[in-house]
Amino acid sequence: MARNYAEQLIATLEKQGVERIYGVVGDSLNPIVDAIRDSSIEWVHVRNEEAAAFAAGAESLTTGRLAVCAGSCGPGNTHLIQGLYDAHRNGAKVLALASHIPSLQIGSSYFQETHPEMIFQECSAYCEMVNSPDQGARILHHAIQSTMAGKGVSVLVIPGDLAEADAGEDMFLDSVIATGRPTVYPDAAEAARLVEAINEADTVTLFCGAGVKNAREQVLALAEKIKSPIGHAFGGKMYIQYDNPFDVGMSGLLGYGACHDASHDADLLILLGTDFPYTEFLPRDNVAQVDIDASHIGRRTTVTYPVVGDVGATIENILPHIEEKTDRSFLDTQLRNHAKILEGVVDAYTKKVEKKKPIHPEYVAALIDELADDDAIFTVDTGMCNVWAARYLTPNGRREEIGSFRHGTMANALPHAIGAQFVDRDRQVVSFSGDGGLGMLMGELLTVKQHELPVKAVVFNNSSLGMVKLEMLVAGMPDFGTDHDEVNFAAIAEAVGIKAIRIEDPKKLRKGLEEAFARPGPVLVDVVTDPDALSIPPEITWDMLVGFTRASTRSVFGGGVGKMIGLARANLRNIGAAATIETT
Repeated sequence: MARNYAEQLIATLEKQGVERIYGVVGDSLNPIVDAIRDSSIEWVHVRNEEAAAFAAGAESLTTGRLAVCAGSCGPGNTHLIQGLYDAHRNGAKVLALASHIPSLQIGSSYFQETHPEMIFQECSAYCEMVNSPDQGARILHHAIQSTMAGKGVSVLVIPGDLAEADAGEDMFLDSVIATGRPTVYPDAAEAARLVEAINEADTVTLFCGAGVKNAREQVLALAEKIKSPIGHAFGGKMYIQYDNPFDVGMSGLLGYGACHDASHDADLLILLGTDFPYTEFLPRDNVAQVDIDASHIGRRTTVTYPVVGDVGATIENILPHIEEKTDRSFLDTQLRNHAKILEGVVDAYTKKVEKKKPIHPEYVAALIDELADDDAIFTVDTGMCNVWAARYLTPNGRREEIGSFRHGTMANALPHAIGAQFVDRDRQVVSFSGDGGLGMLMGELLTVKQHELPVKAVVFNNSSLGMVKLEMLVAGMPDFGTDHDEVNFAAIAEAVGIKAIRIEDPKKLRKGLEEAFARPGPVLVDVVTDPDALSIPPEITWDMLVGFTRASTRSVFGGGVGKMIGLARANLRNIGAAATIETT
């Protein structure tokens, strides 16, 4: 029996190992969903296609495999855009099936007509419309190959009538999708210039992003040889911060510790695998940058020593040619400075917190970090939840953290958690959900319940858009429109059949979280937190806030830092041990 294009498409996705497709059924998408019905692929009914794209992005980031979302014509597929921007900028391998109006009606201002092949251009690397079954088979291969090559999101626009047309030739679909990632070694001349710069500099600081994920040992070896402090962007935290004797914290709006000083005071700053976007936090003099993508180099600050290549391969290539530095006074000074900064603020956020109402959000984050599994996946809403996660989640090489770190959209945490939890129902997934973000896509609680996903959704419920409030204060504006009436999210979760725990008393917080984490199935923990907790240290002055000048930004977010103080103290002990070795 002949099969149609929709059936050919779904069979191809089955062959590629796709286990589920997230979306909302309807209209021109119906032939594709009907083909899914007769396949091994699970249809995940979300309540908003935006959440479908978020979930697919999180699934791909968790597995490294192809993930798929879908939307019906017009409003159905335009809802995908927010989540696709996020997935594309996060480098997820996502294929979006954007169904379209009947091909005969395109260009006639037909009901629900849009131009998806134009709309999705900026949030994808490959976006093409099916014009015939034969051409559709070809571009289906191209779309899958593009996203699996690491180019970002692919979008396949499919008119509903063509989805039902007889399938075309399988020639292109019989190709094996290439998924290998070649090691990129540096150009010899660029590597030699970097070696020369390192050897000539008395002091060097390394600043790491997500590109050091598979180069941790090489980075530590380089730091050891040249006695370099190691700072990181938020994207590099989970890969480089733990058990790091050279750690001086994080830079940026969420930053803490001595990273800023170490970056600006060094003779040479080396950016490793980071596209850190905040120019105002980076020095302009004597900067080197190593990145596998040459287009990233020099677009954030002046770069004198560019090197295109894998971070690990580049370090392995240059390390034998680097002269070992014996003077670690710069490193030790930065480690002492880092510990001092953290010691100066930690008590303000951890001392006697069990007696303070409303509950300090720092305390909530610290307890989540303590009680969560060693291999937990944390999904983090944009805004103040980003701050608490940056400060209090302790990386260990097994935990993962997913957020809208590059697109910066609200409402990502719960749908990200859905995608991550579908991958492995036995692995703990905890969402840091802001009340603003949860309110925006609250319908996805119905998705969690329908599929009985054991997500633990912790709501930081402060009846405020905390990050926006801070932005206004920093700009010298009175905050306006940032606060709203109190919402009992626990009652809402219970109404849809999800176990919920509402916590207003800090003395009950530990027990509530323990109960939630131990309970099978989905649980929502609604924690009423302090709306005035804006991650600003007690000694901050208005002059330090105004304008986010370079001098003040180091301190604006200098709040509590959880277990990182322990690492800083341990590294001070390392200073003593190193001094002993050097004098013997």
